[in-house]
Amino acid sequence: MSAAQAASDDVLIARIAQGDRLAMQVLYGRHHVSVFRFGLRLVRDEQVAEDLISEVFLDVWRQAGKFEGRSAVSTWLLAITRFKALSALRRRNDVELDDEAAGAIEDASDNPEVAVQKKDAGEVLRKCLMALSPEHREIVDLVYYHEKSVEEVGEIVGIPENTVKTRLFYARKKLAGLLKAAGVERGWP
Repeated sequence: MSAAQAASDDVLIARIAQGDRLAMQVLYGRHHVSVFRFGLRLVRDEQVAEDLISEVFLDVWRQAGKFEGRSAVSTWLLAITRFKALSALRRRNDVELDDEAAGAIEDASDNPEVAVQKKDAGEVLRKCLMALSPEHREIVDLVYYHEKSVEEVGEIVGIPENTVKTRLFYARKKLAGLLKAAGVERGWP
């Protein structure tokens, strides 16, 4: 995300705090996909993830005046999403965390051969990611799929930056070993 977009997100939040519905629509349009994907990875149910979007942006509408700007708006949104997703999981003990559905979204710009190669490699990667602990999987998801900094991940998950770094180190080490055992050394197989 560019600095200009981050600054405009701050402006949108200020306008939302004043009851500006158009600002809310713009913020929603800009961030609902990443909120949905992150929520889906956590709850593993599309309907619940859709419900999370509504809950997250309703909270934004209600809480915009309390946003202090200590983190990026996108970080704040993902932190709200994580809290709502974990609450939903506590309500539904039978839901497991995995990335299968999110990985099933195919890139429409790829030709069939590339799509098959990505699907096969994606399947191997998803299986390896699922072998990680939920804590490590969450850190990998936020850093690599949502491009959050170590500081932002710490804010979202509610742990110190050094703990984020440690978890990321061990998650990458474990993932590299799992990928190597699956026959993937680097990049796409």
